[in-house]
Amino acid sequence: LLQAYPDLKGIIAPTTVGIAAAARYIDSSKYKGKVAVSGLGTPNQMRKFVKDGTVKKFELWDPANLGYLASYAAAALVSGQITGAQGETFKAGKLGPRTIGKDGEVILGPPTVFDSGNIDNYHF
Repeated sequence: LLQAYPDLKGIIAPTTVGIAAAARYIDSSKYKGKVAVSGLGTPNQMRKFVKDGTVKKFELWDPANLGYLASYAAAALVSGQITGAQGETFKAGKLGPRTIGKDGEVILGPPTVFDSGNIDNYHF
């Protein structure tokens, strides 16, 4: 990419493998500090790059919150509070109210943004 597009200002990787590979390359190249890297990654694989400034921030869904939401949805379903039909709502504790979407989907919401201020709070 950098050879083909020498004026490239950033790389946004939609996979955890892609962001880690891009960060690894940028970290040890002349592009560090010149080309931004972001996308979807895990805190454990990206911690070094955030701490050394190669990556300012990246995102991913927090698996603890995903499990938390799934537990509340399951409890609401088992208790009869919901049937899983589109449009039904239930309370998901600290995550607040949720509405069931098409095909019984329940959306967690925006991904968690990881940066130097919070990355050490996550270990996955």
